[in-house]
Amino acid sequence: MHSPFVFEFITRVLNDKKTYPAYSQVENLRRQMLSDQTLLSVQDFGAGSLVDKTNQRSIASIAKNAAKPAKFGQLLYRMVRHYQPTTILELGTSLGISTAYLSLANPGASIITMEGASFIAEKARRNFNTLKLQNVSIKEGNFDQALPTVTSQLSTLDFAFIDGNHRREPTESYFGQLLSVTHNDSILIFDDIHWSQGMEQAWETIKQHPAVRCTIDLFFIGIVLFRQEFKEKQHFTVRF
Repeated sequence: MHSPFVFEFITRVLNDKKTYPAYSQVENLRRQMLSDQTLLSVQDFGAGSLVDKTNQRSIASIAKNAAKPAKFGQLLYRMVRHYQPTTILELGTSLGISTAYLSLANPGASIITMEGASFIAEKARRNFNTLKLQNVSIKEGNFDQALPTVTSQLSTLDFAFIDGNHRREPTESYFGQLLSVTHNDSILIFDDIHWSQGMEQAWETIKQHPAVRCTIDLFFIGIVLFRQEFKEKQHFTVRF
């Protein structure tokens, strides 16, 4: 491992085996939702779910099939806890599980999370109230229309988790829009980079962009770095 930054990421963040109190807070909420059969109306603006094709889905089904697993939510928590970004953007709130991990990792950060389905966004709001999260705001609407407004209101972006749409063209478009507010230390995380051929192509396009100096492929997610200390592009694949 030739990169000090990536070495530190692997040893101090990826392989951090501590159990933080926030883990139980979020996972207790997840367990409650996994038994909640309340039906919500869902409007998919992206590629949709591979599992549930109906427009009426139970909270339990969404929690099981759409919310990020604990392993990855807790990795997001450790990344935010370690790097302490102060402006955080999430594309794809779902029920707010990953958002809660982001929020609890740095209560002083300002977090904007975006969700297209209004009934799911409302449930996420209730979840944030349950956890007493004070630093999260939800923007509702189709990302294609809402993201330009959000980015225009940001002077800079430290950390973003892109977990929505899951198609090539929109993913590349979101990346291009976020570039306008990134800086040397910004971290972008793309979910499901190997989900489909289109997402594979989007990931390759992102990797090759001149502004990107380093990527870390954890298979289910891809991490994008812009740090100029990477004199040459470096792409890492890490088992996680």
